[in-house]
Amino acid sequence: MTNDETMCFKIPKEESIDSRDILKQVYEALKEKGYNPINQIVGYILSGDPTYITSHKGARNLIRQIERDELLEKMVKYYINL
Repeated sequence: MTNDETMCFKIPKEESIDSRDILKQVYEALKEKGYNPINQIVGYILSGDPTYITSHKGARNLIRQIERDELLEKMVKYYINL
């Protein structure tokens, strides 16, 4: 006799890090390496070139977890307090 019930399993979601937390970590990594963090982050956002971000402490991989257009949208909303 066969069991016709469908088995169900769940794959745990990867923990997603908040954009703010990612930016803070990237900022600190850039600062530790002696870069001007604001200039480097702005350069990355404008160009999309990940070499603006150091690989120190995995910062380059972290920043790639955030879509640049979504980041800009959040920043504008925050700036005008929406």
